[in-house]
Amino acid sequence: MPDTYRVKLETSKGDIVIEVKKEWAPRAAERFYELVGVHYYDGSRFHRVIRGFIAQFGIAPDPKQGELWRELRMADEPVKLSNKRGTVSFAHNGPNTRAVQVFLNLRDNPSLDKQSFPAFGKVVEGMEAADKLTFLYGELAPKGSGPDGIKAEVQGNAYLERDFPRLDFIRKASVIR
Repeated sequence: MPDTYRVKLETSKGDIVIEVKKEWAPRAAERFYELVGVHYYDGSRFHRVIRGFIAQFGIAPDPKQGELWRELRMADEPVKLSNKRGTVSFAHNGPNTRAVQVFLNLRDNPSLDKQSFPAFGKVVEGMEAADKLTFLYGELAPKGSGPDGIKAEVQGNAYLERDFPRLDFIRKASVIR
């Protein structure tokens, strides 16, 4: 894996190019590179989009693929790059639980730095596409009207496409250099 690389997300709202630098968060940079390389994010929905906050993706379209990768959790690492607008971080639900889900910061979110969300990349092209991602459903159930995270992981796109048909998605993710 190169020390710096770019990933193009071909989304339903346009292309988003993310520059990743290993120095910002080495484990996260390696995992993202690996997941893009096995086409994990191809077809993934932006299942949690909160206007003026974040756009999250990374639930595998195929639940069997998701189950394998979700178990490969990464150890925490220090925050070197702040969660500013356009940066990209792995989601987690406690210490040492980062695995596959990623979010784009739609605004400066310095409070996420204190919650151990190290940014590993930043959008260098296509932030306007990220800003257009549908926020129709909002926060995940039961807090909001968005998808149930467990159901989404267990059923994949079958559930998301059926019950949340207006979610935007990644057609293809690829390393472009």
